[in-house]
Amino acid sequence: MNTIKTKSKKMKTTKILVTFLVTAFAFTACDNDNDTPEPEKAKPVINNIELGLGNNETATIGHDFHFNAEVIAGDKIESVKIKIAQISTETYSKAWSHDITWPQYTGAKNAVIHKHFDIPADAAEGKYDFIITITDQNGTSLEVKKPLTIYAVENLPVNPVATIFNVFKNDDFFYRDGKYAQEGDSFKTNDKIMSQVTLTGVKGNGIMYLLLIDKNAKHLPESVDQIDFSKVIVYDVFEHKDMAEVGTFSNVIFDETTFTTVRDMPSLIIGAQKDNNMPTPQDITGTRAWASGTYVYRLVYKNTTYNINFSQSIDVPVSL
Repeated sequence: MNTIKTKSKKMKTTKILVTFLVTAFAFTACDNDNDTPEPEKAKPVINNIELGLGNNETATIGHDFHFNAEVIAGDKIESVKIKIAQISTETYSKAWSHDITWPQYTGAKNAVIHKHFDIPADAAEGKYDFIITITDQNGTSLEVKKPLTIYAVENLPVNPVATIFNVFKNDDFFYRDGKYAQEGDSFKTNDKIMSQVTLTGVKGNGIMYLLLIDKNAKHLPESVDQIDFSKVIVYDVFEHKDMAEVGTFSNVIFDETTFTTVRDMPSLIIGAQKDNNMPTPQDITGTRAWASGTYVYRLVYKNTTYNINFSQSIDVPVSL
């Protein structure tokens, strides 16, 4: 009898142990079924980053700076920030950094961030990290670091400035010394437009384009590389080569020794079939076709030796 009782206890213990293991396995299996990892959240994406005019990755203390970027959020944009930060391996005259946050993009799915701001007057020259941080409302973020060189004006290799920016209508002044000769005046069909533009602070090699651009084209190139020739009418194009010293460059050349004009102002008739592009004038048709409205007369210059860009423009009304 005692032997039978001992055997019965062992059998009972074994059954309890097996039941426990089965239950534990089932519980673990259920727990694993519910432990599926969450899908990875989409991060923001940034494209077409441009630093400086013509994307030359340079800036000038106290002067306008160009920044462009296209952002696509993973969910929606929480914040867009930039920071200009000194590099630990570089030497500077003083500690300096600059931060900007643009809150107007919060909540957008995507955005084209096109900004102009002055480099503060207290900035220190040198090489910097330009850090772009995009934070998403889904909790993810993206940081992109680009190189930037900041110059004092006096240390720029070239510093193009327009000292003459004149526009003529039928041989009379239309725009001169920063003023319109007659407010409200406009160009009409068969009027002749002419212009003289002179830059100082250039050397090496460079090229200038003088353009008429219908404002409806929504195209305002800040460097030669950005010109979309399907949207512009070229009034003039001219270049300089191998200038050894810093000096002036003009689309009108007058030889004071011989008192003769070496290169005169070209002319363009409003309503003309072709523009003055070189070496091949282009038909003024399609998206470039003449239209009544406001045009931008724009100077776009690039110093190809030092990769420095300059642009300036005025509004020109056209009434066909």
